[in-house]
Amino acid sequence: MNRPSACDVSAWIPPLESDDSGLSDSEDCDGDFERNLLCEDESTDEDCTAPTSPSATTGTREIQWETVPQQNSTKDFPVWGGARSHVEEIKQPIQYFRYFFHNDVLELIVQQSNLFYFQQKHSALNLDQNELEQFLGTLLYMSVIQLPRSRLYWSAECRVAQVADIMSRGRWEEIKEFIHFNDNSNLASNNDKLYKIRPFINLLLTKFHVLPQNQMLSVHELIVPFKGKTNLKQYFSNKLYKWGYKIFVLCDTNGLVHSFDIFTGYSEPLPGEPDRGVGGNVVLKFAQVIPSSANHLLFFDSCFSSLDLLVVLANKGIPALGAMKQNRLPGCSFSKDGVMKKNGRGSFEEKKVVIESVEIRAVKWFNHRGLIVASTFASAQPVCQVERWDRKLKKTISVKCPSIISIYNQFKGGVNSLEALISNFPIQIKSRKFYHKLFFYFINMVIVNSWLLYQRDCDFLNVPKKMQKDFLDFRTSIAQALCLQGKDLSRKRSGQPYSEIEKEFEKKKQRGATKAIPTQEVRSDSVGHWPVMETVRQRCKRPNCKGLTVSKCVKCNVHLCLSKRKNCFRDFHE
Repeated sequence: MNRPSACDVSAWIPPLESDDSGLSDSEDCDGDFERNLLCEDESTDEDCTAPTSPSATTGTREIQWETVPQQNSTKDFPVWGGARSHVEEIKQPIQYFRYFFHNDVLELIVQQSNLFYFQQKHSALNLDQNELEQFLGTLLYMSVIQLPRSRLYWSAECRVAQVADIMSRGRWEEIKEFIHFNDNSNLASNNDKLYKIRPFINLLLTKFHVLPQNQMLSVHELIVPFKGKTNLKQYFSNKLYKWGYKIFVLCDTNGLVHSFDIFTGYSEPLPGEPDRGVGGNVVLKFAQVIPSSANHLLFFDSCFSSLDLLVVLANKGIPALGAMKQNRLPGCSFSKDGVMKKNGRGSFEEKKVVIESVEIRAVKWFNHRGLIVASTFASAQPVCQVERWDRKLKKTISVKCPSIISIYNQFKGGVNSLEALISNFPIQIKSRKFYHKLFFYFINMVIVNSWLLYQRDCDFLNVPKKMQKDFLDFRTSIAQALCLQGKDLSRKRSGQPYSEIEKEFEKKKQRGATKAIPTQEVRSDSVGHWPVMETVRQRCKRPNCKGLTVSKCVKCNVHLCLSKRKNCFRDFHE
């Protein structure tokens, strides 16, 4: 009987519902896993801790670890018991977005923003749902067409019609300043650090929790860069952005978010559960939204892992796999790195223990340094061969890699996919209010979730890849639909003219009837503006010019001077 290759992890693991997130994960144990795990082992962040003492993780009983022989140690892989979601048709991008930003969310923001404006100004903001959706649409356009200052979108030099034509600059800044999510009058009696945005978070989570889940799920943290004044801000010494918010996320391998939790300095344990540290408490909180009968597999790094957590998850029907630090494996002694180095790269050791009828396998693999992972469903066998660069030989070599590490490396990177998608088009609108940054970030998260659901539906209905919208097209489609919400396209653009020609033209109209001229977008698009000579002379339509001319622009259908002495044709089209 032919068995699948050890390196072919997909041959041992049931296929996912959708494996297309726009970003490809590595299929073997690449250097990213090793670098990430090294960073985790060297991290001194006290916010992300789990119990490390034997008494905290295993009680007072002594744990007896057994060495597992490297032959015939393969464990049976859990059978996926979930069902694929049924889809009859592909919806429009705006419909996916409005699944999360439904009427309850819009009504909350409109009501609280109007209330906050009245509390501050003692007058009416008069914000409605249509105008709020137009504001959200401008934010999405600003994330695609990025300028260093928000006012430049209305300036004569850098004007962006997709934003400036939707609402005036003053109205946009007014909505941005007073957008609100909770009543400040109850703030003094509430100890919740996220009180100002808590209702919005709760409404989002109710939708995230009911999304259909793949078998492979992962828990990780992501950083929202922010340097403003808030006690929610964290410092990360080993990150690119040193200051920001920490958000714990439960997502699948494509980056589809099923739950999240903003770190506020402490994570309380669930009712009736002992305190397992921030990492353990967060994982168990996320485990509440994972069905226990479908054999979902949960992945996390050493920031969350402990033996006690693996046992609790297994008893809840959730097999798990995570990187592990040596001090969280009481009674388990692996060989030192110096000893394993003599055996060469790719050497590994495997041990097992049974706690409360749950078998846990722990594997230490040596590449450049020793790396430890532990699981309740995976083992070291079968062993695959992976390619690694040898610095001394200056070439790639084959290195043995246990199956447990290959599986971990393949399915742990869901948050990386999420961060990559969000970083493509971030909403970089500056604000001093801490909850604005979170609100803008969650808008991006909703866009990513909407696109991934759209891709999942397309794959279910076998829509060809070339017929699917990519992430940019999907995003701009939502932005356009939001900006046109409740917009009267036949109405003239309000506000002051933004060019000298239009200013003079407005003055000319006040003196009497005059022929209309095209807008600046048409005049300056540099497409199809050709001069032709007419038989009848007419007045030049450039303001402040009183000349008569026979030259005319074919596209604009207006007469303009074009001679050696005067070139109104060029000035009119600049």
